[in-house]
Amino acid sequence: MGQPRYDKLITALDIGSWKVSALIAGKNDKGELTVLGTGQRESRGVRRGYIADMERTEQAVRETIEQAERIAGTNIEDVWVNFSAGGLISDIASVEVDLGGHRVEQQDIDDLLEAGRNSIDPDGRMVLHAQPTLYTLDGLTGVKKPLGLHADRLGVDIHVILADGSPLRNLDLCVRSAHLEVNSIVASPVATGVTCLSDEERDLGVALVELGAAVTNVSLFAGGMLVGLTSLPYGAADITDDIASAFGVRRSQAERMKCFYGSAMQSPRDHREMIEIAPIASDGQSAEGGRITRAQLVGIICQRLDHLMGEIGKTLKDLGFTGPVGRHVVLTGGGAELKGIADYAQTALGRAVRIGRPRGLTGLPEAHSGPAFATLAGLALYGASNPADLRWLPSSKQVVHKAPGSALIQRLITALRTNY
Repeated sequence: MGQPRYDKLITALDIGSWKVSALIAGKNDKGELTVLGTGQRESRGVRRGYIADMERTEQAVRETIEQAERIAGTNIEDVWVNFSAGGLISDIASVEVDLGGHRVEQQDIDDLLEAGRNSIDPDGRMVLHAQPTLYTLDGLTGVKKPLGLHADRLGVDIHVILADGSPLRNLDLCVRSAHLEVNSIVASPVATGVTCLSDEERDLGVALVELGAAVTNVSLFAGGMLVGLTSLPYGAADITDDIASAFGVRRSQAERMKCFYGSAMQSPRDHREMIEIAPIASDGQSAEGGRITRAQLVGIICQRLDHLMGEIGKTLKDLGFTGPVGRHVVLTGGGAELKGIADYAQTALGRAVRIGRPRGLTGLPEAHSGPAFATLAGLALYGASNPADLRWLPSSKQVVHKAPGSALIQRLITALRTNY
């Protein structure tokens, strides 16, 4: 039996503050994605999601891609890249055009989408996404396929994500310096949502919390789209730093302690269980080994989690995530791998919490099947879906009737606050 045939190769590249990871997937004629190779390196040049050292980040990108290429047995030229730094803004642009009562033709839709693109005001930022979502016919909202229907006025709601220009340019330059073409830079919540959230969750309303190493993205989905997001400059690496500081150990040992012995939930047994540690002496060498109880370690972890969950809770409230108790939170990212964190978050946030893991790909290695790799898997799925984006339309002139975008945002948030 010969090798399976793939119509297309998709490569995802996630440049985070803790790790740089890559995934090469093959797309078959049925649209299914199979993982062919993965790569991972420690991230040394990224701070709080921003590239702080171009040379070291570029080297990590090269090594990560080369590792994935070796495993996949192929060379790749272009990548879909994740952007997870702060400064992301989500908005809705709404536009309408006059049709005079005739049936909607494809040209009418094309003209409307171009009008929508021309109506976007980035206000000094760069447009990361400009995706048409739902259409309106003579004021009737929520139309998915207007083609062939009669209308006097045809409108569309466009989901726009804006980002600060300089960090985006640095990310683009870094990847191109590693001799790779950039297909598109994708906002982290957009990519992660593809693999972690169901269509129904996105439609009815759900909060996605990406607990990364140094940045936590809190985003809100409703009406099938991302309607709000906030980035917090905290993450799981802060827990590691607290452990290192409290017990005087190296970061690498603190990370191991967190992964092997750490938990978000306290237990009476923790006072009896001892953990060996090797503190750092003043000359940089490891001092004589010491011992701590597991209860001490869990205490340090929970102290940081109290602060983090408090900030996440405030952010959810500010975004309008109130109302029905049934609405839940999906927790993902490397920080979501901490033992007991779903139960902890459920108590702290007062809502049902589940861990979001990558799904929708076959052949994903066991080591890459946890929440830390959800964004990477989501990037590949997003790239394979041929996402519609108004930035890629050919240009011409159009008359635009602007509708207030903020009104739609308010409509969606109001829908979130009430029971359907």
